[in-house]
Amino acid sequence: MKKFPSKAEILTWIQDNPSKTSKRDIGRAFGIKGAARIDLKRILKELTAEGHLTKKRRTYGATGDLPPVSVLRVLAPDKDGDLWAAPMEWDSTEAVPKILFVAAKGDPALKEGDRILCRLGSSADPDIAYEARLIRRIGTGPQKIVGLYRLGSEGGRIVPVDKKSNLEWQVAKADSLHAKDGELVEAEQVGPKARMGLPAAKITEILGDPMAPKSVSLIAIHQHGIPDNFPDAVIIEANAAQPVDLGARKDLRDLPLFTIDPSDARDHDDAICALPDDDPKNDGGHIVWVAIADVAHYVTSGSALDREARNRGNSSYFPDRVVPMLPDALSGNLCSLHEGVDRACIVVRIVLNSKGKKLDHEFFRAMMRSPASLSYEQAQAAADGTYDEATKPLAVPIADLFAAYAAATKERNRRQPLHLDLPERRIVLSDAGVVTSVSFKERFDAHKLVEEFMVTANVCAAETLEAKKQPLMYRVHEEPSPEKLDVLREVADASGLQLAKGQVLRTQDLNRLLDAAKGSEDAEVINMTVLRSMKQAYYSPDNLGHFGLNLKRYGHFTSPIRRYADLIVHRALIAAHGWGDDGLKPGDIEHLTQTGEWISETERRSMLAERDTTDRYLAAFLSEQVGAEFEGRVSGIAKFGLFVKLLETGADGIIPLSQLGREYWRYIERDGTLKGEDSGRVIAVGMPCKVSLVEATAITGGLTLEMLELDGKPMPKSSSGKGRPRGRKFGKAKGRKRKLQKRR
Repeated sequence: MKKFPSKAEILTWIQDNPSKTSKRDIGRAFGIKGAARIDLKRILKELTAEGHLTKKRRTYGATGDLPPVSVLRVLAPDKDGDLWAAPMEWDSTEAVPKILFVAAKGDPALKEGDRILCRLGSSADPDIAYEARLIRRIGTGPQKIVGLYRLGSEGGRIVPVDKKSNLEWQVAKADSLHAKDGELVEAEQVGPKARMGLPAAKITEILGDPMAPKSVSLIAIHQHGIPDNFPDAVIIEANAAQPVDLGARKDLRDLPLFTIDPSDARDHDDAICALPDDDPKNDGGHIVWVAIADVAHYVTSGSALDREARNRGNSSYFPDRVVPMLPDALSGNLCSLHEGVDRACIVVRIVLNSKGKKLDHEFFRAMMRSPASLSYEQAQAAADGTYDEATKPLAVPIADLFAAYAAATKERNRRQPLHLDLPERRIVLSDAGVVTSVSFKERFDAHKLVEEFMVTANVCAAETLEAKKQPLMYRVHEEPSPEKLDVLREVADASGLQLAKGQVLRTQDLNRLLDAAKGSEDAEVINMTVLRSMKQAYYSPDNLGHFGLNLKRYGHFTSPIRRYADLIVHRALIAAHGWGDDGLKPGDIEHLTQTGEWISETERRSMLAERDTTDRYLAAFLSEQVGAEFEGRVSGIAKFGLFVKLLETGADGIIPLSQLGREYWRYIERDGTLKGEDSGRVIAVGMPCKVSLVEATAITGGLTLEMLELDGKPMPKSSSGKGRPRGRKFGKAKGRKRKLQKRR
């Protein structure tokens, strides 16, 4: 050692070498040996006392600095959609450093409150202290609770609105935000889970009267964490958008590209038309045009609009409202293919032969002008020969379109996609938000026509991008698992039907089962069980095919207003064709896997929220019919009871084991049935039944039922005696005997 280092030199070295901060490391760096170590120890103590260093166990760190590997807590995204983090431990009196989380390919989707282990690095932006890159997620954020607040003497309790939870939460007075008794609140867990007593929570937001008009969907939005307010930067960008000039776009304004949507649709992102093919080599063939709103022109990669659209992943649809992926200035205006106005679009020209087989296709960036915005009912009526003012001028184009669909149906029948027939419920609300009726939506050929040509357009997009070797987002649907198929076979057998074993499953095998059940009393349960045997579809840059549609490659292209996956495909098409600088960027491609995982998760989030909202509306609708009798079918079986679907409304209710008569019921896991211990009676999925409504809880969406008849035979009324206690005592006695044996 030439000379002993000064305090400034030691402090500078620690700042430059944050991973080597023990006294031994510092001594080695300056060649400090022997008795000189005592002086080093003294100087380190002085630097710590002066506030320049902090000591943690045997290491020292410059005050205000973080180690290169740190545990962070994820913060809420900012108004621009960027994700930030804060250190879990911060001992300095200086301001907490700004840490920007930089996602890498394959990183999991993170949410506010998650704890993550990250590698920190410096940022080129002087306003950002660190950039964090994920090593691993080590914990999730605090549990969120949405429920009713019940006021008490020293605070109160929260009764969750989730029907799957019967756990209440205690709220200290200081954490109540002065909520009133009976108000709907959002809260989060505080502290560790209690070993005894109720867990603790603090209220983070008061949502108001749970019975107010249109509060039902608001509950689901908050319960599932769906963003429903756009940041200011997003609104500013959307409001600044302007109509597109024709420029180099293909002019298709003379084509009769009209929209067909539900009668109450606010946005129209797809338009179609068909013409007879005048090529003599394609006698009886058709040219089908599918035009989709050019959302990518307005929502460019990396913009505030793009970050918020990715954050939302998709639009969410409820009976009383829509939570859109894009602000209304775009989704309801410039990106909507309204009647009589010029609109930018990306269009695919598809050539079909007389048997509906696709011969060729080509994409264009274009300009269109829709001659009409038709409802499904209008389009179907016109196809059947009944016209109104909107459809009469389009009589020939509508006839041509349905003729092309008739040809496409031949190819569809040959391909054999899975043809499930599950009616969709339609909940009608009054202006006050009260359910006035529940029915099943009518399904016309007009619905099937639109679906068929949208599927064809999606296939064209995937094929084009593969041919041009352009990365894209696939819609993947894997084949069902053997375990799910075994359950399906059990249900089919119970209905006197068959699904063959020992073969590679194909969609046509399932279609034969569905066709055999069609028109029978078992049709709905077979359709529902086939659906439940399917794996959930998801988004991925890796192509694993689409089992349900029986397609080798499939990507979503037709709904970029409401699905982020489609926007990615649009950008990929723009990049592949060299149509402009608003295509897919290298950064988009790098994060395709992570984006696919995230938007698959947001899709599931929306589905759960939409289902919960429907359940609550149905429970509210049925709440005045407690004691009434309903026809139903057993739709599911579990250890704690069974589920019944009411035929009239499609609502699902639960029958606890205690409401299943006087005997003890055993759950047979192998075939998913319940078996009576005394009678040997078996309850299986699909059995017809008659039930009475015991309870309907609108706030949770829960229905409790009692079984009156099963498979045409009466069910004895429940009682506190005979059968059930014996079965339970037997189980408890065996448990006590084992405990005594262990003690000995």
